[in-house]
Parts: sequence; C-alpha cells; structure tokens
Amino acid sequence: MNQVERIIDALYNIYFYMIVIYILMSWLPNLRENFIGELLAKLVEPYLAPFRKFIPPIMGLLDISPVIALFVLQFALVGLKGILRYIFW
Repeated sequence: MNQVERIIDALYNIYFYMIVIYILMSWLPNLRENFIGELLAKLVEPYLAPFRKFIPPIMGLLDISPVIALFVLQFALVGLKGILRYIFW
C-alpha cells in the first residue's frame, strides 16, 4: 500500500507542477507556441476547461479557475488516498 501511495503522490506532484508551469507560461508572450507549451496544453487544458467554463475571470483579467482546479485536484488526492486506505487496511 505504501508503494501505491508513493506512486499516486508522484503522479499528483507531476500533474500539479505541469499546471503551475502552464499557468506561468501564459504570462510570457508566445511561450505556449513552442513544443513544450503545446504538449502541456494537450495534457492540462482538458482538466482546466470545465473550471474555466463555470468560473469567469475577475474583471475580465484575472483567471482564478486554475487555482480552484488545483484545490479540487488536492481534494481528489486526499479522497483517493482515504479510499485506498479504507480498502487495503
């Protein structure tokens, strides 16, 4: 069980940092047009899209939907770990 939990933590951390890097890339012009930006977009946008659909930008400028998406991802991680502990212990 401990090994499974470490794998889940590693996958969570990788995806978390992918989202953070993708968000930071949006601050620099044309950075999302390179190979890494396009790859991150393909991996991250399907998860962020539903949040952007329901959470509009503040004053049309500040998009807080990725922050909410990261909170939901953390909540899912804690829930998944709880379920796995319940099943295997």
